[in-house]
Amino acid sequence: MLNAARSTAKARHSFESRERVRALFARFDRSKDASIRDELVMLHLGLVRSIAGRFANRGEPLEDLVQVGVLGLINAIDRFDCRRGVEFTTYAMPTIVGEIRRHFRDKGWAMRVPRRLKELHLAVSRATESLSIRYGRSATIAELASHLGATDEEIIEAQELSHVYSLVSLDAVTAPSDEHPLPLSAGLGCEDEGIKHTVEYADLRQACTMLDVRERSIVNLRFFQNLPQSAVGKKLGLSQMHVSRLQHRAVEKMRRFLNASEGEPYAGEHPQP
Repeated sequence: MLNAARSTAKARHSFESRERVRALFARFDRSKDASIRDELVMLHLGLVRSIAGRFANRGEPLEDLVQVGVLGLINAIDRFDCRRGVEFTTYAMPTIVGEIRRHFRDKGWAMRVPRRLKELHLAVSRATESLSIRYGRSATIAELASHLGATDEEIIEAQELSHVYSLVSLDAVTAPSDEHPLPLSAGLGCEDEGIKHTVEYADLRQACTMLDVRERSIVNLRFFQNLPQSAVGKKLGLSQMHVSRLQHRAVEKMRRFLNASEGEPYAGEHPQP
């Protein structure tokens, strides 16, 4: 009894709502009063939210989709002819859905995509749903291509466009459930400082071949082992002043060789055996 009473009350409320909407549309058709339009919009916000919810999780905030759907609702209200005896919701739903799909086609993409592919992507989505109902299973690439008059490659490309609605932040973690989740950026490569100087290092090695044995020893001890001139002198049995002169001469030889590598003629002496 209780359920029957609830059903009766619900049916009565639905009937009264439809009658109220018809009366409002009749008044709006005569006056085009903006306040009546606003009332009709408020009465159908639930319909807009329901339709917008179908397009959630595609990279666009739900509230933005609701606003786009409201634009479609307003267009439907302005164009609706209440004298045809058609329910407004039946008339408005395609208009609202079309407005939201147009939003995704034109603005809801994180990357620039040709319009042809956007339209094919929407066509593939619709065909996938209709063919799945017809066959009782997911449609294959070949079936979609035959249905839409496209190639298999075009269908695959259109399906992959679903990942272009939004881009994933590099700060997003790969597996939030892990004990130590890492951001996606942790998997990216970074610049190797050693590789960056590979060319310069190769030129420097070639320049070192222009030095004799003692000069190479001084350059190695001073610039690769970072020893002071006094320590180099003790190792080689030379005075600090002599080490300084030999170091200066070795550096000048290398500089002239490197300048010659850039196009200038080499004017230095050849290394002693």
